[in-house]
Amino acid sequence: MDAIAERLGSDIVMLDMQEITLLADYFILCNADSMPQFKAILEQVDDRATAVGGRRLHVEGQPDSGWVLLDYGQVVVHIFEPRLRAYYNLEGLWNKARLVVHVQ
Repeated sequence: MDAIAERLGSDIVMLDMQEITLLADYFILCNADSMPQFKAILEQVDDRATAVGGRRLHVEGQPDSGWVLLDYGQVVVHIFEPRLRAYYNLEGLWNKARLVVHVQ
């Protein structure tokens, strides 16, 4: 989450998914307001994960689509353009997940 905040990602949410699904232990969601910011967040998250021994297993989406998913196994990071985040409403879809942290 610090990696996202350092690149000025906004509306950062971490959901504890352990009791809800086998997909991942945690979902992290955030907004990016521009293409350069999307790319900066993506690179920073990847660099930080690698530095602590993590390995990205999969990527979905592209910054120019308004959504990117980074799958690190136990943690899945969703970077959204704010309008698409509201449309897909993952927080609503996974509303039984425990909110760990919310950084405006």
